[in-house]
Amino acid sequence: MEDAARLLRETALFSGIDQRTAEEVARRMVRRTLRRGQPLFHQGDRGDALYVVVDGSVAVVVSSENGDRMVLTTLHPPDSLGEIALLDGGNRSASAEAVEETTTLVLSRAAFLELLRDHPPLAEQLLRSLGALVRRLSEQASDFVFLDLPGRVAKVLVRLAEDSGPEVAGVPVEVAVTQGRLAEMAGGSRQSVNQILQSFQQRGLIEVQGRRVLICRPEQLRRRGGLSV
Repeated sequence: MEDAARLLRETALFSGIDQRTAEEVARRMVRRTLRRGQPLFHQGDRGDALYVVVDGSVAVVVSSENGDRMVLTTLHPPDSLGEIALLDGGNRSASAEAVEETTTLVLSRAAFLELLRDHPPLAEQLLRSLGALVRRLSEQASDFVFLDLPGRVAKVLVRLAEDSGPEVAGVPVEVAVTQGRLAEMAGGSRQSVNQILQSFQQRGLIEVQGRRVLICRPEQLRRRGGLSV
């Protein structure tokens, strides 16, 4: 219980609550473990719960009617997802699936509404969390307008490298990602992304090693991805 409460206070949604309130929230949550590729929920499902990633990682994916997929974001501990469902209980606007074996904490919408009545400051935390979500989606929309596919691939690689840990000067950063997953995250075909990776490798920006990509020149990738250096 204490570990769950501590994790909750590290999330954007629950960062402002005290330990006692965090423990109360934790008591209402259910722990769920998923195997690699197992869905938390599907696009179009009824939105009736919030999830907090305890261990592993979760991809948030949108799909078209013809089966094309795009990864909106990949979440790691202590990220949360499903906040919109807490507001309206409407259908899910995207799917979520475990990238690897993953453990989550699940809070039902009904339980959250009960907590909200007893702890009104949670409403402000929810608004802040939703604000961050809107900013992220706005950035992604801008990327599709102002960045070509190589720029988006470069930006995804930089973001993945940042998630891997602090950068050490002169030491390549290893990113574990398949080309299929990278294509979904950048919004391109696997074949196109493969060609872009080959081009980056020829220029010495990266080194592709099977399911791993070594980031050799992050500053040049940042510039290619429209990020400040």
